[in-house]
Amino acid sequence: MTNPLLRKLANFTKLSEEESNAVNACSNDVREFAAREDVISQGDRTGGVKLLLEGFACRYKVLEDGRRQIVAYFVPGDLCDLRVFILKRMDHSIGAVVASKVATISPENILGLTNNYPALTRALWWSTLVEEAIAREWLVNVGQRNALERMAHLFCELLYRFRAVGLNQGNSCTLPLTQLELAETLGLSSVHVNRTLQALRRQKLITLEGGTLTIQDLDALKEVSFFNPDYLHLDYGNENSRDNEREAN
Repeated sequence: MTNPLLRKLANFTKLSEEESNAVNACSNDVREFAAREDVISQGDRTGGVKLLLEGFACRYKVLEDGRRQIVAYFVPGDLCDLRVFILKRMDHSIGAVVASKVATISPENILGLTNNYPALTRALWWSTLVEEAIAREWLVNVGQRNALERMAHLFCELLYRFRAVGLNQGNSCTLPLTQLELAETLGLSSVHVNRTLQALRRQKLITLEGGTLTIQDLDALKEVSFFNPDYLHLDYGNENSRDNEREAN
């Protein structure tokens, strides 16, 4: 199976066989995690960089009284912060939402990749900049969009991100989230999440069944949520990704 990180980076540039082999050689320290198990917890030593190979994961913080905020989602191919190994300890937790496979890339291997492969380094920079752009958009989401807009925007984003690594089925993708997890993501109560889901269903914009999200009218959902995929920066090297988008629309 193709390393999903290579599929993701192909949205920026075409890597050489040597570069691809170097990435694969660094991704062999793999561990499986059960659903809702922490990959790494706040306070743990950082070690290396986590790469999600299979599954679905999240970054989160927990307050002293137990309230949790999910601040990012990871789809296969995502690095859980390329620069985290510079720190001594984690200041947040990363958890598997479903059963997942995660590779740990050692600090030495990260430095070897960036020291020896300039084109690959630029692709990794691109990946980091996309993560930061997503974080900015999530801030706008909880700060300015209403409940329906927030949820619709998240659904559009995840579809585009799964599509970028070839893990969509048309306008469907995995979304194995509980209503509580959506609440912890969107800054809403579970009751408000339920009402918002029902509103999207009534408008025939989405279906969400068995852990699978299907967007029935992508253009309408994008309009409802003010979603513009430009911040995902997927318009570089992957012609297949753009072809898939044209076909889906």
